Amino acid sequence: MSYDPLYLAYLVYFNRDRDYFECHEVLEELWLKMDREPLYKGLLQVAVGLYHFRNGNVTGGRKMLRSAAERLKDYPENSLGIDLGRLRSEAAEYAKRLEAYETEPFSYYDLDIDIQDPHLSMEVNRTASELRPNVPQRRGPQRGAKHEAREHNKNRDSRHGSDS
Repeated sequence: MSYDPLYLAYLVYFNRDRDYFECHEVLEELWLKMDREPLYKGLLQVAVGLYHFRNGNVTGGRKMLRSAAERLKDYPENSLGIDLGRLRSEAAEYAKRLEAYETEPFSYYDLDIDIQDPHLSMEVNRTASELRPNVPQRRGPQRGAKHEAREHNKNRDSRHGSDS
Protein backbone atom coordinates (compact mmCIF):
# COMPACT_ATOMS: atom_id res chain seq x y z
CA MET A 1 0.00 0.00 0.00
CA SER A 2 1.21 3.47 -0.87
CA TYR A 3 0.52 6.29 1.58
CA ASP A 4 -0.28 9.89 0.73
CA PRO A 5 2.67 12.27 1.25
CA LEU A 6 0.47 14.51 3.43
CA TYR A 7 -0.24 11.58 5.76
CA LEU A 8 3.47 10.79 5.91
CA ALA A 9 4.24 14.42 6.78
CA TYR A 10 1.56 14.32 9.50
CA LEU A 11 3.21 11.30 11.11
CA VAL A 12 6.64 12.97 11.00
CA TYR A 13 5.33 16.21 12.50
CA PHE A 14 3.40 14.27 15.16
CA ASN A 15 6.02 11.74 16.29
CA ARG A 16 9.32 13.48 15.55
CA ASP A 17 8.70 17.22 15.78
CA ARG A 18 5.63 17.34 18.06
CA ASP A 19 4.52 20.17 15.79
CA TYR A 20 0.78 19.82 16.14
CA PHE A 21 0.08 23.03 14.25
CA GLU A 22 1.78 21.59 11.16
CA CYS A 23 -0.06 18.31 11.77
CA HIS A 24 -3.29 20.27 11.50
CA GLU A 25 -2.16 22.05 8.34
CA VAL A 26 -1.16 18.93 6.38
CA LEU A 27 -3.96 16.68 7.59
CA GLU A 28 -6.64 19.29 6.94
CA GLU A 29 -5.41 19.42 3.35
CA LEU A 30 -5.60 15.62 3.11
CA TRP A 31 -9.01 15.54 4.83
CA LEU A 32 -10.39 17.93 2.21
CA LYS A 33 -8.72 15.98 -0.60
CA MET A 34 -10.31 12.75 0.73
CA ASP A 35 -13.86 14.17 0.73
CA ARG A 36 -13.82 14.94 4.46
CA GLU A 37 -13.22 11.34 5.52
CA PRO A 38 -13.95 11.21 9.30
CA LEU A 39 -10.87 9.06 10.00
CA TYR A 40 -8.59 11.91 8.94
CA LYS A 41 -10.68 14.42 10.89
CA GLY A 42 -10.23 12.29 14.03
CA LEU A 43 -6.46 12.11 13.55
CA LEU A 44 -6.38 15.85 12.96
CA GLN A 45 -8.36 16.43 16.17
CA VAL A 46 -5.87 14.44 18.26
CA ALA A 47 -3.12 16.84 17.15
CA VAL A 48 -5.31 19.91 17.71
CA GLY A 49 -6.26 18.70 21.19
CA LEU A 50 -2.61 18.27 22.17
CA TYR A 51 -1.78 21.66 20.66
CA HIS A 52 -4.50 23.34 22.74
CA PHE A 53 -3.53 21.73 26.03
CA ARG A 54 0.19 22.30 25.49
CA ASN A 55 -0.62 25.99 25.03
CA GLY A 56 -2.74 26.24 28.17
CA ASN A 57 -6.21 25.79 26.66
CA VAL A 58 -7.51 22.95 28.83
CA THR A 59 -11.11 23.24 27.60
CA GLY A 60 -10.09 23.21 23.92
CA GLY A 61 -7.78 20.25 24.51
CA ARG A 62 -10.48 18.28 26.31
CA LYS A 63 -13.13 18.96 23.65
CA MET A 64 -10.84 18.07 20.75
CA LEU A 65 -9.47 14.89 22.32
CA ARG A 66 -12.95 13.72 23.34
CA SER A 67 -14.26 14.43 19.84
CA ALA A 68 -11.28 12.64 18.27
CA ALA A 69 -11.80 9.50 20.38
CA GLU A 70 -15.50 9.48 19.50
CA ARG A 71 -14.84 10.03 15.78
CA LEU A 72 -12.25 7.22 15.65
CA LYS A 73 -14.30 4.61 17.56
CA ASP A 74 -15.87 2.92 14.52
CA TYR A 75 -12.60 2.25 12.72
CA PRO A 76 -10.58 -0.98 13.02
CA GLU A 77 -7.85 -1.14 15.67
CA ASN A 78 -5.24 -1.16 12.91
CA SER A 79 -6.07 1.44 10.26
CA LEU A 80 -3.85 3.37 7.87
CA GLY A 81 -0.85 1.32 9.03
CA ILE A 82 -1.04 2.57 12.63
CA ASP A 83 -2.32 1.24 15.96
CA LEU A 84 -5.45 3.35 15.85
CA GLY A 85 -6.99 1.50 18.79
CA ARG A 86 -4.15 2.56 21.06
CA LEU A 87 -4.25 6.17 19.86
CA ARG A 88 -8.03 6.27 20.31
CA SER A 89 -7.87 4.96 23.89
CA GLU A 90 -4.97 7.27 24.78
CA ALA A 91 -6.91 10.26 23.40
CA ALA A 92 -9.99 9.21 25.39
CA GLU A 93 -7.91 8.79 28.57
CA TYR A 94 -6.26 12.19 28.03
CA ALA A 95 -9.72 13.80 27.61
CA LYS A 96 -10.90 12.07 30.79
CA ARG A 97 -7.91 13.39 32.73
CA LEU A 98 -8.59 16.88 31.35
CA GLU A 99 -12.18 16.61 32.65
CA ALA A 100 -10.73 16.53 36.18
CA TYR A 101 -7.91 18.99 35.50
CA GLU A 102 -9.16 21.68 37.90
CA THR A 103 -9.05 19.31 40.87
CA GLU A 104 -6.28 17.00 39.63
CA PRO A 105 -3.88 19.04 37.48
CA PHE A 106 -1.10 17.32 35.59
CA SER A 107 1.71 18.31 33.27
CA TYR A 108 1.32 18.21 29.53
CA TYR A 109 2.68 15.07 27.87
CA ASP A 110 2.99 13.98 24.24
CA LEU A 111 1.35 10.98 22.64
CA ASP A 112 3.00 8.74 20.06
CA ILE A 113 1.37 7.18 17.03
CA ASP A 114 2.52 3.56 16.89
CA ILE A 115 3.28 2.60 13.29
CA GLN A 116 2.34 -1.03 12.60
CA ASP A 117 2.99 -1.40 8.87
CA PRO A 118 6.72 -1.91 8.07
CA HIS A 119 6.21 -0.29 4.65
CA LEU A 120 4.66 2.78 6.30
CA SER A 121 7.57 2.91 8.73
CA MET A 122 10.03 2.96 5.81
CA GLU A 123 8.05 5.70 4.05
CA VAL A 124 7.87 7.79 7.23
CA ASN A 125 11.64 7.44 7.74
CA ARG A 126 12.25 8.52 4.13
CA THR A 127 9.90 11.48 4.55
CA ALA A 128 11.58 12.42 7.84
CA SER A 129 14.94 12.58 6.06
CA GLU A 130 13.44 14.96 3.48
CA LEU A 131 11.54 17.23 5.90
CA ARG A 132 13.66 19.65 7.85
CA PRO A 133 12.91 19.35 11.56
CA ASN A 134 10.57 22.06 12.78
CA VAL A 135 10.67 23.02 16.43
CA PRO A 136 7.12 24.01 17.31
CA GLN A 137 6.32 26.93 19.52
CA ARG A 138 5.46 25.86 23.04
CA ARG A 139 3.73 28.95 24.42
CA GLY A 140 2.70 32.36 23.21
CA PRO A 141 0.95 33.74 20.16
CA GLN A 142 3.66 32.93 17.61
CA ARG A 143 2.95 29.98 15.38
CA GLY A 144 6.49 29.23 14.29
CA ALA A 145 8.65 29.93 11.26
CA LYS A 146 6.78 27.67 8.82
CA HIS A 147 3.46 29.35 9.56
CA GLU A 148 4.98 32.83 9.30
CA ALA A 149 6.55 31.95 5.92
CA ARG A 150 3.25 30.48 4.67
CA GLU A 151 1.36 33.65 5.70
CA HIS A 152 4.02 35.86 4.12
CA ASN A 153 3.76 33.93 0.84
CA LYS A 154 -0.07 34.09 0.87
CA ASN A 155 0.05 37.85 1.45
CA ARG A 156 2.70 38.36 -1.25
CA ASP A 157 0.74 36.24 -3.75
CA SER A 158 -2.50 38.13 -3.08
CA ARG A 159 -0.74 41.48 -3.60
CA HIS A 160 1.00 40.41 -6.81
CA GLY A 161 -1.63 38.12 -8.30
CA SER A 162 -1.42 34.37 -8.59
CA ASP A 163 1.01 34.36 -11.54
CA SER A 164 4.07 35.42 -9.53
